[in-house]
Amino acid sequence: MNHFHDQTAIVTGAGQGIGFAIARALAKAGATVVLNDLDAELTQQAADRIQAEVAGLGPNRCLPVSGDASDVVFIQQLVDKAVEAFGKLTITIANAGITIFGDFLDYSPEHLQKVLDLNLRGSFFLTQASVRQMRAHGQGGSILLMSSVVGHQAHPGLAAYSMTKAALEMLAKNLVLDLSPLGITINAVAPGATQTERTLNDPTYIPIWSRITPMGRPATVDDITNAALFLVSPASRHITGQSLVVDGGWTSVSPPPVE
Repeated sequence: MNHFHDQTAIVTGAGQGIGFAIARALAKAGATVVLNDLDAELTQQAADRIQAEVAGLGPNRCLPVSGDASDVVFIQQLVDKAVEAFGKLTITIANAGITIFGDFLDYSPEHLQKVLDLNLRGSFFLTQASVRQMRAHGQGGSILLMSSVVGHQAHPGLAAYSMTKAALEMLAKNLVLDLSPLGITINAVAPGATQTERTLNDPTYIPIWSRITPMGRPATVDDITNAALFLVSPASRHITGQSLVVDGGWTSVSPPPVE
């Protein structure tokens, strides 16, 4: 996929895991990338790693910008820095999110607010700021929201998180009305169980999800990245308002992950 050579992307929550894999793949495909994460050290390390891998494409291909992706003031700064560094913004991937498990009857207002602030408020206003910039540039663009299979199927202990992921898919569908006249597509990817630094800390994760996933294994970050790059590429220019589930078939059967 070499048709990202004239594109500039923002990827939030990209210090590791799925976000990092997407930012890395975009950079290797020729895009300039603004890489965001809350952890400043992780942000710098991730950007340095990507820049080392794409050094042959030129200097300063990956700009690290650490900050809180739920903060509206920071979100605008993130968009402004993308334009300042690379002259435009054509792709935004709202990947930053937080998962807080908890029994519904005991779930705290503080935990709910954290989940709502990052997963919904952050994604909503990052989309808004990005679209305003894309409209000003007048060349269209692509927005990708990061949903989850639990926005489609119930999962123990994830009432709040699941609610936000379902809401993001409805946001993508609704914004077709506002964004299509601007030449901007908006879609969502809904990953299933995925092998990341966080999940691999659990030695039972791969065995359990391999057993209950019809395709026989949880996703890799590359599985999710391939879907994400397709939805922000010219190959999908007539696809908008859609949600693509990448879960090895889990939502078709939906057994819970129990040992």
